[in-house]
Amino acid sequence: MEEEVKGAAAVVESLSRAVEEIAAISYHRNAYKKQFCNLSRRVRLLAPMFEELRESKKPISEKAVTTLASLGRAIGLAKELLRFGSRGSKISLVLDRDRMMRRFQEVTAQLEQTLGEISFGELDISDEVREQVELVRTQFKRAKELLDTSDAELFNDLSSVYGMSIHAKVDPVLLRRLAEMLQLTTIADLKQESLALNELLGDDDRDLGEAIKKMSVVLKKIEDYMQTQNPDICIPASAKVFTSDEMAKAPVVPDDFRCPISLELMRDPVIVSTGQTYERVFIEKWLKAGHVTCPKTQQKLSSTSLTPNHVIRGLIIQWCEENDMELLKYPAHHGPDNSFCSAKEHARVVDLILKLSSESSDDQSTAAAEIRLLAKCSGDNRVCIAEAGAIPLLVDLLSAVDSQTQEHAVTALYNLSINEHNKDKIIAARAVVGILHVLKRGSMEARENAAATLFSLSVVDANKVIIGEAGAIEPLVLLLNEGSQRGKRDAAAALFNLCIFPGNRGKVLKAGVMPTLMGLLMHPQGDMVDEALAILAILSSHPQGKVAIGAAEALPLLVELIRSGSPSNKENAATILVHLCNSEEQHLAAAQVQGVIGPLYEMTESGTDRGKRKAVQLLGCMHKFLEQQHEARDQVQAKAQAQAQARAQAPADQ
Repeated sequence: MEEEVKGAAAVVESLSRAVEEIAAISYHRNAYKKQFCNLSRRVRLLAPMFEELRESKKPISEKAVTTLASLGRAIGLAKELLRFGSRGSKISLVLDRDRMMRRFQEVTAQLEQTLGEISFGELDISDEVREQVELVRTQFKRAKELLDTSDAELFNDLSSVYGMSIHAKVDPVLLRRLAEMLQLTTIADLKQESLALNELLGDDDRDLGEAIKKMSVVLKKIEDYMQTQNPDICIPASAKVFTSDEMAKAPVVPDDFRCPISLELMRDPVIVSTGQTYERVFIEKWLKAGHVTCPKTQQKLSSTSLTPNHVIRGLIIQWCEENDMELLKYPAHHGPDNSFCSAKEHARVVDLILKLSSESSDDQSTAAAEIRLLAKCSGDNRVCIAEAGAIPLLVDLLSAVDSQTQEHAVTALYNLSINEHNKDKIIAARAVVGILHVLKRGSMEARENAAATLFSLSVVDANKVIIGEAGAIEPLVLLLNEGSQRGKRDAAAALFNLCIFPGNRGKVLKAGVMPTLMGLLMHPQGDMVDEALAILAILSSHPQGKVAIGAAEALPLLVELIRSGSPSNKENAATILVHLCNSEEQHLAAAQVQGVIGPLYEMTESGTDRGKRKAVQLLGCMHKFLEQQHEARDQVQAKAQAQAQARAQAPADQ
């Protein structure tokens, strides 16, 4: 009975979550805007029914659960269609209108049918909600019988250009109309359309490949037209449509790793005051242009300060490693090699550097403080300061007796290290030893900024080895345990980066990181669960890491995170369990007892792409283990039966 209650609750929870996900899909392509909006609105009207069922104390019958599960599958199809409409190629959606209308028809019919199968007498819902659900069903029935068609004018215009050769001339008025109706008028729009066309190339269907080639010609004509109107509009090579062979080799970059402005993989992700993450160079350009709103949400920014997103940066590096890619292969956008400092600004920097060389400790501290602020302000300043020779002098100040001077020097180096070229200069100046001195003996703020500097430098793969061999791991683990919230984040980010190099993983485990990570996991109010799980996910691939995680009795906590954590938490928890349970029967048995199978099935439906793969992999291990258990049990039973039969026959044989 208890299992049935849990099953019903899981179905209702899944329905509520699906409606929430549909509500989050807010942008729909122009050609089917009315159909998408109607479908989304009608499904969202079912939310009150699921809310009342979730709060109800009355058990749901097995028959009603089956009906709700069927409704869940229909809503899943609606969600898939809405997502396709939100993210798919605009050109393809218009030209493939017959198939799109069939999909609308099928989804509408299935929703109408499953709603009609609901027996409201078996459900504990109010009359008001029941009437609303019946009204939604009536709307779906009417929509099924009389489905709107897409924009005929847009289809005809697009069809007239589709199939033309790349050199054929098209009326500019027509191209302008297409660009406006398809909403392909900005750099981001054009690049997103190219990426959407790329994703269609996953099939070996020759006809599909030819169709996409024609669509890319249409896009090129629109792009060429838009470029004549605005010379700055240009799709970079990274966003062009590739061949099917090229696409098969190139992994699709997760949406969370793309800058919302450039749609390219982020190298230096930063957070603005609205909580959105952008590539630093693009959001800086946006702010310099005088904008005061968040590009993605259009909310007014309460501050123009930018905070490095260490978690996303670390996950991007991990993704690049898993897909055998180098992050540095992507075009650099971190500012020019030469600075744009004015003569006056350059003279000011030179004056500060002279003070850094002064015998006066006060002059040195004052100059380091001002360089710290200048390096924080802009990319141009970072280049100018480094070119003027400040880095070796700042490195010398890391061993200063005055703690304030130490703090200014290490923070200035951190701000300078944001520039990719400066990273090499800082390493060449043998700064790691001095940074470690501050990390071990400086003030708390200086230690935290030293950890942030090590994180920034460890973005470069070669530096991971240098920093790990220099002895940075133990003081970073100590800071992770006793630092402020910001300090713990910086230490976690640095440790995560260092663990990407396999040779550092054993050192991190030897430094005693496991109790600290487990403490962070068991105190979610500390808001460090993401960082702790990300580090554990890497350490779990190390033999000693598996042993340590098992000894820490982390398995029940991991299962609970798979059940109720955020998507990224579920992904990392599943990754850890895959490593932990691989051919380890005691862990597989414990995971089964903790009830991991149900949450894993849910994860295969609603998890991240990587999370889905890990869930499937873990389910495969679980099923193999259970089959072996059943076979062993059957063999024991068969042997016992044979022995019993032998004993029963023994007197008769005598």
